[in-house]
Order: sequence, then C-alpha cells, then structure tokens
Amino acid sequence: MNIAVFEVSHDEREELERLSRELPVAMRLVDKNLSAETLSLAEGAEGVSILGRSKLDRSLLQGLRDKGVRYVSTRTIGVDHIDLDAARECGLRVSHAAYPPDAVADFTVMLMLLVLRRYKPAMWRQNVNDYSLNGLMGRSLRKQTVGVVGTGSIGATVIRELSGFGCRILAYNLTECEELRPYASFVDLDTLYRESDIITFHVPCTPETRRMVNRESLARMKDGVVLVNTARGELMDIDAITEGIETEKIGSLAMDVFEHEQGIYHADRKTDILKNKDMVYLRQFPNVVLTQHMAFYTEESIISMVDCGIQSLLDMKEGRKTRLEL
Repeated sequence: MNIAVFEVSHDEREELERLSRELPVAMRLVDKNLSAETLSLAEGAEGVSILGRSKLDRSLLQGLRDKGVRYVSTRTIGVDHIDLDAARECGLRVSHAAYPPDAVADFTVMLMLLVLRRYKPAMWRQNVNDYSLNGLMGRSLRKQTVGVVGTGSIGATVIRELSGFGCRILAYNLTECEELRPYASFVDLDTLYRESDIITFHVPCTPETRRMVNRESLARMKDGVVLVNTARGELMDIDAITEGIETEKIGSLAMDVFEHEQGIYHADRKTDILKNKDMVYLRQFPNVVLTQHMAFYTEESIISMVDCGIQSLLDMKEGRKTRLEL
C-alpha cells in the first residue's frame, strides 16, 4: 500500500521507518502539513496520514479523492481538524489514533500537585536566588474533594490514580461506570461544581460541552476552586476564566490546552509576536500554569499514535474491522 505521511516529526521517524520495513507499505514521509500547496505530494497514494495542523476541509478532501486517495488517518485522538461529513460524501474512510490513558492522567495529577504546592512562584524565586517561603504554603491533595468531569478512559484513569492519595472523589458522566464506584461517587454536575475543591475536565469538545466553563457555571463553584484542563481549550470561556482569576474566584488554573493554540503550541515562537492575547495575559499570573499541549507526549504515546495511523490505513484497505474508524 502506498501511503503519504504528512507532518512527520523527528520523534516519529524511527517508528515510521520500522513499520515501513515490517509492513507491506511504501511510505512517502513529508515534514509539511497537508494543504492545497502540498496536495501534489499525495499523488499515487491510496492512503494519507496527518497530524492536527492539517485542516482537511471539503475542498482538500475532494482534492485527495481526485488524486486517488481512499483512506485517511489522523495520528491524533481528536478529529476536529477534519470535516467528517465531507469525507463521507467524498467516499473517503477516516480513522483516528489511540494511546494509553495513563500519559494524560499522570500529567493531570501532576498539574494538580504543581498548583496546590505553588511550584510556579517557587521556581521563579529560585531563578533569582530567593529561597524564602513566605506566600508558598501549599495544600495537601489528600484533604481535597476532586471532581472529575468525564469518565472515559482518561477520566477513569485519573480517578484510579487519585484514589491512591486518599482524597474524596466526585465523578460526573452521562453514563455512570460501575467499575469506578469503589473509588468515586457519581453525582450530577451541579453537585460536583458545588462541592469540589478541584475540578478536572476529560470530555471531548462538542456543541454541548463547548465553553461549559463560563460565568454561570463558575458562579456555581466554590470560591478559590482549582480548575484543570488537559482535554480541549474550547471547553473554557476564556473571558470568564480570566475574570475568575482576576477576582480570585478561581484559586488556581492549570491548562495543557488553549483555545486558538494552533500555530503556537508545538512550534518554536521565541522570536515571534504571539497573536493570542488571552494566552499571553493569563500566563503572567503566579497561580496559572500553562503547558504546551504535551500531556500526551510520552514515548509510549508517540509509538501508539504512529502505529494506529499506519495500521488503520492497512486495515481499512484490506477490509479488516478497526475500532479506530470514524
């Protein structure tokens, strides 16, 4: 099978080269995004694989079809960069990737600990040889009530990991999971908002969840609530979040994702002017931790995403069932 692989990063090459030796595939590796300007590089390929910076709209999908492409994989879990309805209309089959949930779950718990123990201002002080403790008193995770919104594979793993700290755990999901009942109490969203000291979000961005954290929902939360988001930046109404930090309604904020992060995160922009004013403003606060969409970024996750991206193309072509097809 001929496959054109776009957005190839340095950390994927070794695994892609291994797969090209072991699987019946011929791969063309392209560093650039798949776009109208690079579409010609898909010539002769039955399948293409991309990451999240390639925006596959109707026009580009039609262009792929006209080039003879029949299968598309994204080496990401999220698929909001692909017009799935247009893909179906073009007769293109699309798959996404999966990776072990512990990568994001570990990172989520780490962010909770970072903000509870005030690591960011402590790190700032060390950089100027200030080793004072005033203002750095933290809180124990064991003493907190943690609300977990979304109990899919990542949210469930967060709950299991938190159970080892001995904290009280509340969970909200459209479908309650019996396997998690030994670790967490399932409650409605209002109860979770009202009783949680820390709230972490593990839901996809859909019309129902977009900006679910807004002025109205913040008003239902505790004063000084800690918010953690390793899911999607679009879950947060950034104006409301910023106001919450300024008024101290939000005690601490930790986000690995940010709305309109595209073109900033995963790129070296240190000599550039950043055009996301909200991101630049929020990151100044000592109680705000922003990381560059890296919760997933482990060796195991990269290997899994690459393997999913190539193997699912083969599975779709050869008529094998794959749980990754959308």
